[in-house]
Amino acid sequence: MASEAVTLTVPGPDGDREMRISSPSRVLWPDDGITKLDLAKYFVAVGPAFVEANGGRPVSLQRFPDGIDGEQFFSKNPPRGVPEFVRSVTCTYPSGRSHPQLVVDEIAAAVWMVQMNTIVVHPWPSRADNTDNPDQVRIDLDPQPGQGFAEAVTAAHQLREVLAEAGLTAYVKSSGNRGVHVFAPIEPTHEFLEVRHGVIAAARELERRNPDAITTAWWKEERGDRVFVDYNQAARDRTMAGAYCPRPLPGAPVSTPLSWDELDAANPGDFTIATVPDRLDDNGDPWHGMHDQPGDIATLLEWWERDLADGLGELPFPPDYPKMPGEPPRVQPSRAKRAAD
Repeated sequence: MASEAVTLTVPGPDGDREMRISSPSRVLWPDDGITKLDLAKYFVAVGPAFVEANGGRPVSLQRFPDGIDGEQFFSKNPPRGVPEFVRSVTCTYPSGRSHPQLVVDEIAAAVWMVQMNTIVVHPWPSRADNTDNPDQVRIDLDPQPGQGFAEAVTAAHQLREVLAEAGLTAYVKSSGNRGVHVFAPIEPTHEFLEVRHGVIAAARELERRNPDAITTAWWKEERGDRVFVDYNQAARDRTMAGAYCPRPLPGAPVSTPLSWDELDAANPGDFTIATVPDRLDDNGDPWHGMHDQPGDIATLLEWWERDLADGLGELPFPPDYPKMPGEPPRVQPSRAKRAAD
């Protein structure tokens, strides 16, 4: 007996492609009854905005063969069976190793990724033609336990002001959960470490102005009930859910670009696979044309140098990184204190 399968006609720059979806009735969100075919149709519906936001970049695939309640894994190397129209680019990692990652150039690529049980696409902040130099500043505002989206929204508005003072235009999206992601387009003239230093400088400036509400503390035990500015999202090989990507959470929420005017009244639970296509049709894409006028991180790097002169040095890197120059000890402060005692 032939296996269950359907074919979707997907428009693209080189004409329509016929994309096969096997096991289309496989349920990915059990509580919501959302299937693999539903997800593929969603990506077709939001295709132009999705490709504008995530296209032309190396991507990692977050894959869920048995739905969001089953096991998951990340694919960085291209899996078997990549269509000939889906290209890859070689990326270098903190370890010094290099290997290829996929690039989304058209929406049919995203549909094929759904065929491979991908739910979330994680794009790099750099483009395939210049993987070592990001063209986006990305900052993840992460509410701590007891906080929620409202606290992240307040922090986002304040961060927007800080970035504006540094000559950068900020864009915002929901994370798809409780957090807020703030992006700023930049010229790809600085490598990852410099961009990360610029993000740390912006985060410290935000913390300096709002010490009771904002923290750059890497260790959770030091954060308290303050919004954490996750500066390490700017580190090489660190990615976040792409714009217009659903999240593996009940209700199928989507990480959704928003205008600044609508941010205060936004409810991230309202932006789902079921609602975002109509939202795009009715309101357009708030991130359309984001990269038309990129900024520069020169002022942020001046702030970094100022803070260095004032005794503020490097901050911890992600735990899988090699030990980095100037990095403080990677030991939880309470453990370090016990060892000292």
